[in-house]
Amino acid sequence: MNNSAVAMKPYEPEIVVDIENLTREEWLKYRRKGIGGSDVAAIMGISPFATIRDLYNDKVGIQPLMEDEEESNWVAKAVGQRLEDLVAEIFSKKTGLEVFPVRKMFRHPLYPFMLADVDFFIRFPDGSFGILECKTCNYNARDKWADDAIPANYVYQVRHYMAVTNISKAYIACLYGNNENEFVIRSLERDMMEEEEIIEQEAYFWNEHVTKEVAPPYTGKPDLILASIRRYSGYADKSLPEITISNLETIRLEKYLNLSEEKSQIEKRKKEIEAEQRALSVPFVEMLGQGCKAVLEDGSSRYRITYNPTKRTQIGKDRMEKLKIQYPDIYEEYTKTTESRTFRVKKEAA
Repeated sequence: MNNSAVAMKPYEPEIVVDIENLTREEWLKYRRKGIGGSDVAAIMGISPFATIRDLYNDKVGIQPLMEDEEESNWVAKAVGQRLEDLVAEIFSKKTGLEVFPVRKMFRHPLYPFMLADVDFFIRFPDGSFGILECKTCNYNARDKWADDAIPANYVYQVRHYMAVTNISKAYIACLYGNNENEFVIRSLERDMMEEEEIIEQEAYFWNEHVTKEVAPPYTGKPDLILASIRRYSGYADKSLPEITISNLETIRLEKYLNLSEEKSQIEKRKKEIEAEQRALSVPFVEMLGQGCKAVLEDGSSRYRITYNPTKRTQIGKDRMEKLKIQYPDIYEEYTKTTESRTFRVKKEAA
């Protein structure tokens, strides 16, 4: 595909639907008819949230068989959505540029699988238009934006939007604190070579996997992949018979065992170091008594020592059993059972 020449030609995005009054479920149905900007990172294998298989399952309607072991951070997602207007307002105040929403779902006229819900559009003084993508993050994540950087998944998202809307300039604004100074603004110019690669990858995913209902192989971070496999495989069933795996996989298992041995040696050394550190701390802990802070100065350096308590309130196992028996309704309402599984390899003589 030589998209560069095609994409430079003038075109207008098509409007799929007005999303102003859609319910979330209605909006999701439209999103499953194509690829949105936030889907691109999963296709490219760099999403911090989902694998390409998760994306495929969503598009073809395959539901997970079990919940995540850890609840998704719905609060962070809700905060991000509700603060979009504020982020746009701060951006407009800082830049002097006019921003406005268009509550439509757009589609690329040449690649109908490419959809876009753009946060805000920008009207520049010369009458041309740009895109504004609004983000929020916690204070600890601000380093991802250091030195004019932009998280790669957001770059893919915005380049996808520029392709769909045929717009050449975009800004990404991120609020990471509770005042307008804790705010970053990054700009992106349209890059036709990168756009061509994105469209090729999206087209392959849509045409070869979604349309043909052929599941793509897993790619991405191992933790995301393992979590995805658990969700879609379902809860463990110990009654199922033992399976036999091809001896072609011996190399993988031997490497796994070698790494386990290496890890064991490192952990042994770690325990030795920790024991030595505890021994060295004994006289200082004795001097502190009930105190939590100390300082030592030797003329060239100052050492600050803290011995702070960590308190945790929990219900003991015996009381949990009493609660379960005496107040089963309360127990069911306030407790949650999750499942995790441990992968081990043990080598035996044949």
